Amino acid sequence: CALPILRGLRVKSENSLFSVKIHFFHFIRVKNRLYLMSSLQDSIAYKGKRVVFKSMAVYALGDMHLSFMAHKPMDKFGKVWKNHEEKIEQNCNRIIQSGDTFVITGDHSWGRKLADAKPDLEFIANLPGEKILLRGNHDMFWNAKKTALLNEQYEPRLHFLQNNYYCYHDYALVGTKGYTFEGPFLINAKGQIISWNPDDEKQAQKLVQREAERLRTSFEAAKNAGFKKYIMFLHYPPTNIMEIESVFTQMAEEYGAEHVVYSHCHGKLRYADSIRGMHHGICYHLVSGDYLNFTPEKIVD
Repeated sequence: CALPILRGLRVKSENSLFSVKIHFFHFIRVKNRLYLMSSLQDSIAYKGKRVVFKSMAVYALGDMHLSFMAHKPMDKFGKVWKNHEEKIEQNCNRIIQSGDTFVITGDHSWGRKLADAKPDLEFIANLPGEKILLRGNHDMFWNAKKTALLNEQYEPRLHFLQNNYYCYHDYALVGTKGYTFEGPFLINAKGQIISWNPDDEKQAQKLVQREAERLRTSFEAAKNAGFKKYIMFLHYPPTNIMEIESVFTQMAEEYGAEHVVYSHCHGKLRYADSIRGMHHGICYHLVSGDYLNFTPEKIVD
């Protein structure tokens, strides 16, 4: 992405058909000729005609659960999972353009080792857009401490988000896997939670704090680079069914994130486990694959 070093610069075209203040820029090729495009433009002049381009956008989708080599059929989890790989491919090719950013929020592959996950990562790499991957709880092929090695191996086709950040125009895209305590819970006849194992909760809190530290590392790296606008990505939901806030929602508010995007929640009984929509001035998006019928959701233009 372009760094915000040209803010306020005025650029004029050769034929003086238009001028525009550049905030961020990218290049568009038309008939083997490169054109400098600003984030404010949606068209250029070419041989006396206006060529219109779709504005770039950030899309997100989670929980692809691919298994081209591991053989883990997903059909048993409901009709929505039947031929879900085909749905992903068709919907992504229909919606996402090459200039868009596509953030995939974890649980990419059932492959336990990188060699087993390679066909799944190849499938993702062939989808349109700039792909940014977040680590999910089932992504055993991804050692969090070796994310740099994954980036070395797969960039520029895939980008792995862990203890770092990426950018889209003047937004920093930050994130981590996250974590939340999911029970098991003891529920009474009225459907109310009445107890749980405190040792399980204590262990979960250790994982929550570890992930919170990783998220802060991502935020701080972006902040130190001069970013002031953030989109925050998690795999796990930011809160569990007992919480109205968490260290993750608090951090989103602390840094002024405009959007929080997460997945992990599967099935109609789980879709309402956490926050959706506007909450304390932040828009929360659930992008689990089955929730969206494997259709990427636009987060920002």
